[in-house]
Amino acid sequence: MLTKIIHEDLIQQAKHLLNRAGTVAILSHQGPDGDALGSSLAMADFLQHQGKHVQVIYPDPFPEFLSFMPGSDKALFFSLQPKACEAFLNKADVICCLDFNQLKRMGKLGEVVANSPAKRIMMDHHPEPDTFANVQISYPQLSSTSEIVFRYICRSGYFDEMTKECAECVYTGIMTDTGAFTYNSNNAELYFIVSQLIQKGVDKDALYIKVFNNWSADRMRLMGFVLNNRMKLFPEYHTAILSISLDDLKDFKFQYGDTEGFVNMPLSISGIHFSVFIREDVDKIKLSFRSQGTFPANKVAFELFNGGGHLNAAGGEYYGKLGDAIRILEEALPSYAN
Repeated sequence: MLTKIIHEDLIQQAKHLLNRAGTVAILSHQGPDGDALGSSLAMADFLQHQGKHVQVIYPDPFPEFLSFMPGSDKALFFSLQPKACEAFLNKADVICCLDFNQLKRMGKLGEVVANSPAKRIMMDHHPEPDTFANVQISYPQLSSTSEIVFRYICRSGYFDEMTKECAECVYTGIMTDTGAFTYNSNNAELYFIVSQLIQKGVDKDALYIKVFNNWSADRMRLMGFVLNNRMKLFPEYHTAILSISLDDLKDFKFQYGDTEGFVNMPLSISGIHFSVFIREDVDKIKLSFRSQGTFPANKVAFELFNGGGHLNAAGGEYYGKLGDAIRILEEALPSYAN
């Protein structure tokens, strides 16, 4: 059984808005990951079976290896189809904002959402949310936004109507946002949820293969290159830093999503408790932070790179040169030694 972690009044407020809505837009953040897709596609499937006109919209495309997820082929991308996205948002009765808690996480799409007359429902598990939604369901202690969507469906009384496709999206979101249940997943209720999803027909082993054993040869070679040539270890600070330049990425025919999970790999090294992956993008430097135990990856992300996230998983950005981002991080390591 699940405890009623989400307050009942929030469940009822969200249910009231969605019951009255005919047209619903479902959005997630820039660089959509497994939980962004899992939560949004699960909610879309659920609402479509409630008779709603639903459209999932992402700021930009998601990694190819997640394209197996049911409903992903129906999504719109603001970076590619801005007029269609804006037109739908302007006619929507409700906008569901999933897996982000600040409009800036959507880039320019956030400005369109801010100007839309639609009511907004936020479901998210990241700390320190902004107050831009009419209904704000924010629970950082939960594993993922996909878990929140599952709990919402159950608490609304519709578990029996959940489809296998919806369950597959929920499971994929939970699995990817916990690193296949290796962090942020030490909660017995999470495994009760997994058991319920399996009863819906989810083949958890098959989904694991689709997400984690579906690499291209170029991605595998890129991983080997990064680990052999672009990893620096700082044993005195229990830290590893990985980095990759645009020129390096071109050499390996980089596709978006190819570096997914690289940041976790140094944590397999004995004595390494903090790992950072720094990737040069066209207009910025992207940083991913992972840690083990009580070391606050989100604190480092916030203080050095205006980022944030969870205790053991966070992200940030730097607008400058790759070498400068690396230097800033390396010079700051002594201050986090304790």
